[in-house]
Amino acid sequence: MIHQSHARLQAAVIAAFALLPAVLLGQSNSSFTLSKSIQDRVAKGDKPVIYVSYHDVSNEFAPFIKAGVEKADKEFNVDAKMVGPVGADAEKQVAEIESLIQKGVDGLAISSVSTDALAPIIDRALAQGIPVVTFNTDNPNSKRLAFVGQDLVQSGRIAGKLLGDTLGGKGNVIITTLDGAAQWSIDREKGAREALGQFPGIKILATVTTGTEPQQIYGSVENAMQAHPNVDGILSLECCSTPAAGQYAQRNNLVGKVKIVGFDMLPETIKLVQGNVISATIDQAPEKQSYEAVRLLLDTLKGKPAQTVDTGAVVYDNKNIGDYVVASKQKKE
Repeated sequence: MIHQSHARLQAAVIAAFALLPAVLLGQSNSSFTLSKSIQDRVAKGDKPVIYVSYHDVSNEFAPFIKAGVEKADKEFNVDAKMVGPVGADAEKQVAEIESLIQKGVDGLAISSVSTDALAPIIDRALAQGIPVVTFNTDNPNSKRLAFVGQDLVQSGRIAGKLLGDTLGGKGNVIITTLDGAAQWSIDREKGAREALGQFPGIKILATVTTGTEPQQIYGSVENAMQAHPNVDGILSLECCSTPAAGQYAQRNNLVGKVKIVGFDMLPETIKLVQGNVISATIDQAPEKQSYEAVRLLLDTLKGKPAQTVDTGAVVYDNKNIGDYVVASKQKKE
């Protein structure tokens, strides 16, 4: 039974990646040189100090990122810590990173609240000889050495196509997101709109910014659904409005009537996929994102070039979600 499920999972992954265009992975910044102080610490064999700055440590996705940092801390000879603002606050994230630069660190992995706000501080750190990679949400406007994460535009395309196919190519759709102005959201929405635009019978009614507090998220979904009672599909662009959409469908007798596609593997999302409340969710391997970001920084300290890592887009529905659950339990044992 598990073997057959695995085959279905593999087929889903292949189908998802069949949509991916051929891209060249980002190369390291060949002009970057480690600072003298970091070179001296490396030469002495001191344990490297790495900080992983996530753009909102209070959201439900953050524990997955933290797990990757903790795994890297244990497996590598490194002092790795996760930091970041409570709430998606660019000023607070910049201020914290500035403090870390002044304090002295051997490497920074940054998931930017805002591309424009974070690019200058990333470039300043690099200019001072501190290696910086980005993860989860990229900052292509900066000179970051590499990026670890999902191709956000492409994952939006995959989600949009999934919803379009699930709706049979017709219906009214709303898009939900924690922060419509954030670069990660803009990128995913771009891909989603491209894919949904391939279905002439689908109309996007609105993009709804929900905020980040759980009650606020649900309330925003509820308000949007009441404002648009003719919604046939909901496309969530992130972790946390995905289960909220499913919960709204359950509470209002809309299961099966409103199709939902979203992102990430929160426990509630998994239950809703298992119950056919959510049609599909897309994993982006968050633990791998932060883990690989730390590894890339350690490679840089050893003089190796940092190469961008695409953590993929695995589609889960009620046919293969059991494989994820089994694998997660085995990992904990």
